[in-house]
Amino acid sequence: MLDLLASPEAWAAFAALVTLEIVLGIDNLIFISIVAGKLPEGSRDKARKIGIALALVLRLVLLAGIAWIVGLTAPVIDLGIEGTPGLHGEPSFETAFSWRDLILIAGGLFLTWKATSEIREKLNPGETATGKPRGASAAFGTVLIQIILLDLVFSVDSILTAVGMTDELPIMVAAVVVAVGVMFAASGPVMRFVADNPSVIMLALAFLLMIGMVLIADGFGRHVPKGYIYSAMAFAALVESLNLLARRRNRRLQGKTTQAS
Repeated sequence: MLDLLASPEAWAAFAALVTLEIVLGIDNLIFISIVAGKLPEGSRDKARKIGIALALVLRLVLLAGIAWIVGLTAPVIDLGIEGTPGLHGEPSFETAFSWRDLILIAGGLFLTWKATSEIREKLNPGETATGKPRGASAAFGTVLIQIILLDLVFSVDSILTAVGMTDELPIMVAAVVVAVGVMFAASGPVMRFVADNPSVIMLALAFLLMIGMVLIADGFGRHVPKGYIYSAMAFAALVESLNLLARRRNRRLQGKTTQAS
C-alpha cells in the first residue's frame, strides 16, 4: 500500500479512473433523477440516496468478485452470425455473446423502453405511459426496482472499465468510492434542476435513449467510442443552457416591462 501511495503512476491511474468513473456515472445519475422524480416529493430524496448507495454497494461487491467479473467477457452463446468486415477487418457486428454482452443488451432494451415511455408521457399530457392519470405518483417499490436494475448494468460496465485501466484493486476501490461520493454530492442539485426545468427532462430522456441504443450496440460487438457520446451530450447540454439563459432573460425583461406600465 505504501508503495502505491509513493508511486506517481498509481496517482495518475487513480486520477484518470476517478474522472472516467464520474463521467460513466452521469448516465446512472440522470436515470435516478428522472425516475425518483416520479415519486411524491417527500420520497424523492430517500429514493435518490438509496439508489446511489446501491450503486456504490454493487460496484464494491463486483470489485470483490473481480475474477468472476473478468470471466463475464468470455463468450457463452455463439449464433455464428457476423456482419460485413469494416475498414480494419473487424465485423460490423457479431453474435458471440458473453454474460457482459447479454447484461448490456438487456439493460439497453430496458433503458430504451423506459426513455421511450417517458417521452410518450411527456407528449401525452392527459395520462402516463401506463395509463394512469397524470396526477398519480409512481410506487416507491417500482421505482426502486428500476433503479436497482440500471445500477447493476452501469456497475458492470463501470467495473469492467476499471479492470481495463489498472491491475491494482486498492486504486479501483478508492476511485469508485470517490466517484460515487461525487455523484451523491451532485445528485440533489441535479434532481432539483431537472424538476425545475421541464425542457431539461426531455433532453435527459433523449440522452438515456441514446445510451440505451449504445448499450445494445456494444452488446452486439459494435463499440461506439465514449468520447463521441459524451461530446454530443456536452454540446446538447450547452445549447440547452443557452436556451435556459435566454428564457430567463426574456422573463426578466417582461417583468420590467410590466412594472413600468
